[in-house]
Parts: sequence; structure tokens; C-alpha cells
Amino acid sequence: MTGTRRTVAALFLLPALVLLGALVVYPIGYSVVRSFYDQSGDGFAGLDNYKALFTDDGIRTALKNNVLWVVFAPTVATALGLIFAVLTERIRWGTAFKLVVFMPMAISMLAAGIIFRLVYDQDPDKGVANAVWVGVHDTFAQSSAFPKAHPGRQSPLEAAQGGAFLTREPVRAGDPVSLPLVGVPPDQMPGSAEKAAPAPAEPGKVTGTTWQDFTRGEGVGTLGAPDPSELGYAGMRIEAVKDGKVVASTTAAGDGTFTLPEAADGAQLRLPASNFKEAYNGLDWLGPSLVTPAIIGSYIWMWAGFAMVLIAAGLASVPRELLEAARVDGANEWQVFRRVTVPLLAPVLAVVTVTLMINVLKVFDLVFIIAPGSSQDDANVLALELYRKGFSEDQPGIASAIAVFLLLLVIPVMWFNVRRLRREVRR
Repeated sequence: MTGTRRTVAALFLLPALVLLGALVVYPIGYSVVRSFYDQSGDGFAGLDNYKALFTDDGIRTALKNNVLWVVFAPTVATALGLIFAVLTERIRWGTAFKLVVFMPMAISMLAAGIIFRLVYDQDPDKGVANAVWVGVHDTFAQSSAFPKAHPGRQSPLEAAQGGAFLTREPVRAGDPVSLPLVGVPPDQMPGSAEKAAPAPAEPGKVTGTTWQDFTRGEGVGTLGAPDPSELGYAGMRIEAVKDGKVVASTTAAGDGTFTLPEAADGAQLRLPASNFKEAYNGLDWLGPSLVTPAIIGSYIWMWAGFAMVLIAAGLASVPRELLEAARVDGANEWQVFRRVTVPLLAPVLAVVTVTLMINVLKVFDLVFIIAPGSSQDDANVLALELYRKGFSEDQPGIASAIAVFLLLLVIPVMWFNVRRLRREVRR
């Protein structure tokens, strides 16, 4: 090249070099220098700020969580992307499915954080995750509708072991029994509850009523007897107990009435503790133990589509004759996938995994938005700790040290990626 051409090339490169210098090189250099100074920026602190990376409890928690992020988030997102790409390759609606899976990439991290803050809400009536979890749980172990019910004044019931309630005196056949309770707000009564009704006497059988013995309004209602506005405890389980053994049991109807056979004559009636156990309220997704896996789940929801699209593009370039040859040789679909498809997709899988690893090292938005204040220390990551040290705690020296440390963590991954790309070019 002549000198003139070099000058022209330098002039064309100059704007890009100025921008890189101002936006990349200078901030990195300044952060490195600042990491060796104390909080005021005037005193030289040496390596004290870097020592804090391994002695400060908050930073150590953030480092541990970053390890979890780097290990699980890219691996799971890449695996899901691979599965989606392979399974949707030969179906008619595969493009529509890929579009739906990829759509979260169009949402900002801030918006995704707000969405999943609602998804993980503890209240099953608000949070989708707990709504599903509670629905599955209640399918196999139905929760009680009367968790706060208890005997009121002048009640024939008394507390028994384990949270149950037992009649003070044995009951007799042909003599209706009243089992009044209080403590359940009217708006929380089961939908199957009907107006309470006195149980009719039946010869040779023990009958009775269990109901909410409370009427709103001062001076309204009769204590110990069903009133027109009071509801029966629909579904309440009643057991007849003799000498510590259950001889008969039944469930109250919608109006609270129940009937027990003659075997219950002379027994005490017991309302077992299962009637009053607290309703299952799901998992504490944003509590200290689950907050990090929950946030990683939201990240995977966003980035699995990215992995799927790149892997699907790589899959389209795989020679079909190799797959058909493997099938002709007797390989089943799993063997074709494991021994042919995955090895041929190894370069693409490496690109996706490395890209996601770099991305998760910088994750900040999701953790900051999703984790509530009570759990943010447990969900902490290095990027969030950098923000907290630099702005909330006014420790710019330690914040700069964290930034440099993050850069050092990214460099090996970048070096691996560049080296792999050069190797691909030589081929």
C-alpha cells in the first residue's frame, strides 16, 4: 500500500477509533485506576478493594450466585433451544411455534422483570406460578375451607389433641346435635354452602347440623341455633369416636346437616384437624431459598428463543444424507440425534453457549426488578452489587474493582470465542 492509501484508511478509521477510545478504552482504563483508590478517591488503597471482593459477605454471595447463573442459565437455555429446534423442524406449525418462543426477545429486561414479579406473586389469585402449583396440589390434597373456624361461646365442642374439636358429652340416636362454629368470614365460605337448617330427628340415627353461628349486625340472631342468614359448613367432616376409635364418619351437606348410623349412638363427635388446616398457599418463589432459581427461570424464558433460532439455522445446513445414512444403518432417532445431529451442531451450540455465558455475567435488570427488598441480598449478582456499592453505599473504589473483576471474567470467554472463530475461518 502507498502512503496515500494508508492515510485514507486512517482517516476512515479515525471516527470509529475515537468512539471506541471515548466509550470503551477510557472507561476501562479509568475504572482500573479508580479501583486502587479509597472511597474519597484521594488516598491510594492498593489491593484493599480487591481483597474486599473475597471478604465482603454481599460480594461473596453475588459471586456464588454468578457461578450458578453461568452454570445453569446458558446450559438450560441452549438445551431447550436445541430440543425446540429439532422437534419443530419437520412439522407444519413449526414456524408459528418458533415465533411464539422467540417473542420474549422483543420484550425488554425491565418489562420481563415486571411480568415475572407478578407471575411469582405469593397470592394464588394473582401469581400464575402459585395458581398452577396450588391447583396441582389441591388435586391430590384438598385444602380446608375453614382454616380459622373454632367453637364460639356456649359451644358443646372443646379443643382436642392435634387441632381437632370434640363434643363434651356423648350423643344419642334420635336426638339432633348442634355443632356451631365461628371464625370464617362470610365471603370466604365455600361456594357450595347453603343456608343452615336444623337437622330432623331420625330414629336409630345420630343427626345434627354444623354451621357458622354468626349473624352480622348487633343484637341479631339466636346463639346456638341456625338463623336464616347463617350458612352451613358444607363438606365439614364429622367422626364418631368411642374409646379412641372412629366407629362412623360422614360429611356435612351444603346446609350443614349430617347423618351418622346407629353405631354412633353413645359416641363423642369429633371434627378432625383436617377440617381446619391452613389452606395451601403455594411456594414462596421470591423467598431466600428460591429467588435465584426463579429469576434464572425468567431469563431462560427470554433467551431460549434466541438459542432456538440460531440452532435451527445451523440445523438447516446439516447434510440430510448423513442423517438418512445413519437411519439406513439401523440407528434409531435418539441415536441419530445424539451421535450425528449434536456433533454436527457443536460449533453452533458453542456459539450460543458462549454468548449466553457473557450475557449472564452482566445480568442486572431481572435481579433488580424481580427480587423484593427482603430477598435482594440472597439474589445478589456482581452487576447488581456493583450498582449498590457505587451508588447506594458510595464506595466507588470497590465498585470499580468489581467492574474490573467482571471484565477479567469475560476475557477468557471472549478469548475462547475468538480462537474458535479463527479456527473456523481456517477450515
